[in-house]
Amino acid sequence: VIAGEGTKMERDYDFDSRLYFSDLDSAQDIGRRAGERVVERLNPRQVDTGKNVTVVFDPRVARGFVGHIAGAINGASVARKTSFLRDKMGQQVLKSGLSITDDPQIVRGSSSRPFDGEGVRGERLVMIEDGVLKHWFLSTSAAKEIGGFDTNGRGVRGGTTVSPASTNLALEPGDVSPEELIASVGNGFYVTELIGQGVNMITGEYSRGATGFWIENGKLSFPVSEVTIASNLKDMFMRVTPANDVDRKYGVAAPTLAIEGMTLAGR
Repeated sequence: VIAGEGTKMERDYDFDSRLYFSDLDSAQDIGRRAGERVVERLNPRQVDTGKNVTVVFDPRVARGFVGHIAGAINGASVARKTSFLRDKMGQQVLKSGLSITDDPQIVRGSSSRPFDGEGVRGERLVMIEDGVLKHWFLSTSAAKEIGGFDTNGRGVRGGTTVSPASTNLALEPGDVSPEELIASVGNGFYVTELIGQGVNMITGEYSRGATGFWIENGKLSFPVSEVTIASNLKDMFMRVTPANDVDRKYGVAAPTLAIEGMTLAGR
């Protein structure tokens, strides 16, 4: 959806995806949400460059952040030494109190399956428990490459090859509402969209263009564009605080997330 005129036009979108047609949101609701999003983005500003900025990720963006965690604990990446968490099994990799689950048996789940691409039944796993890494995503070949592991039913077949992948992955929710989380920030940046592919999964370096809203006195104040947020995923994982609004209808589920101590490059 596009709104505005001339060089001041903005665009945004919304969508829904389900296994069962009856579970889909209505076209009217999807269109209304997209329209509301784009109107809120009109007349954006830039903000000053700053360090130690608290960045709040909208759930739509937070799913990508959880996807980075999934990529870092993928057995194929670990075997090839292309993950910055390859030596962290049994160690704390996420803020204490946080857990990430993966469950292929959720009824009507977007990524549910009775067995994986190798015919192995997968069970619900707590991949990261209380911040401690407990499992890799493993197929038979990835488990053998790493050594000392067995497949945990996460193999996905693509042509003649099988590679490990997550199923219904979720960063489990916290105890506060999104509004309470934003209010606790005081001043910061609420991200609704990320731009570019500036994530190095070998080192964890993270740098993405971003748009969203400035948080002032605990409330969303005005739209912001043309800024960059940066940090290292290892630090981000240890500084993340989740809200309680997780939506499990997608294959990757994440609530609103606040991450302290990021760098924001603006004007």
